[in-house]
Amino acid sequence: METGLDTVAAEPAAAPAAPAATQAAAPGAKPPLDITRLQVEKTCSRGLAGWLAGNRVALAISSYQTGRVYLVGSDKQGRVSFFERIFERAMGIVGNAQRIYLGGLYQLWRFENVLRPNEVIHGQFDKCYVPRNAQTIGDLDIHELGIRSNGKVVFVNTKYSCLAELSQTHSFKAIWKPKFISKLAPEDRCHLNGLAMVDGRPKYVTAVCRSDTVDGWRDRRQDGGVVIDIETDEIVCEGLSMPHSPRWANGRLWLLNAGTGYLGWVDMEKKKFVPLAFVPGFARGLSIIGNVAAVGLSKPRNKRFEGLQLDEELGKRDADPWCGVQIVSLVNGDVLNWIRFEGDISEIFDISFLPNVRNPMMIGLRTAEIRDLITFESELPQEQATP
Repeated sequence: METGLDTVAAEPAAAPAAPAATQAAAPGAKPPLDITRLQVEKTCSRGLAGWLAGNRVALAISSYQTGRVYLVGSDKQGRVSFFERIFERAMGIVGNAQRIYLGGLYQLWRFENVLRPNEVIHGQFDKCYVPRNAQTIGDLDIHELGIRSNGKVVFVNTKYSCLAELSQTHSFKAIWKPKFISKLAPEDRCHLNGLAMVDGRPKYVTAVCRSDTVDGWRDRRQDGGVVIDIETDEIVCEGLSMPHSPRWANGRLWLLNAGTGYLGWVDMEKKKFVPLAFVPGFARGLSIIGNVAAVGLSKPRNKRFEGLQLDEELGKRDADPWCGVQIVSLVNGDVLNWIRFEGDISEIFDISFLPNVRNPMMIGLRTAEIRDLITFESELPQEQATP
């Protein structure tokens, strides 16, 4: 599939490495990863550009492994547009036509679109997201995010096993934790990871298990997963395998039962997961628009999904795991379109549909635009025209 704007305006590579004498490391140690030099190849289905354009929608995709954010849209020539920016450990991402939030290594970023309706920049982009705020929160292993109805952000603080908001003074303000977590501690006890918003408020979360000990979730990956209603503290679904990315849409709670490889929904009466479609990879990152879902897929870190049903499911289908995105019908589970990433990338973290966006771009930290693109609003009275 031809992609017209492959890595548009990519940020420049880092300066040449310093002499070896200044980079002493322990014998046998790997040199630090330079994420600016990673090479990523992208392919997509033939119908993707037309589907994006026809539905007037774009995608925001994050990859913490490569520190990449991809904005995927369609250009005037009917091709897929990939716009890439670098933000270290890019994690949870959520947005709309006006605002994008992104969790990073130790900051939570807020981007605002500065273009007016029917305005374009560089002759092609209908949205220009500018980083207006980067609040320093520390390395909280921040996972998924939600935008409240008042525009503020709420996020999953995985390291401290809680939901949090930004604080004016501190790293975070804890607003909820599971009942089985006895105290806030930087121990990632249950691997709280996913967040579903309902009517502009946080409602459901996913956790890999109910462990209340440091890093205890790793021993419960096969069937310890739960979905919790944070308003009632009720566990509405259990017996899951590494659940991720709960989303409320069309009157149902959808999620990714990642350890099995299935996208599905929660039967609230039976408190059971109902699978809809198998996806070939570790499923993490889900966004829904209408009756269509975008699902993020990752390859395993250690070449195997050890102890997980997903490994067996891939073997039965004689399939290799993907790194990419599949756009799936929620009516019948068919894959409508797809994106694959190859090269120095193997993991996707999160995805967000951007409704009413055709071809978006984002201002990066390593470009002149972040200094030179200046917009303003004013309360000053208009100057009178001179005769």
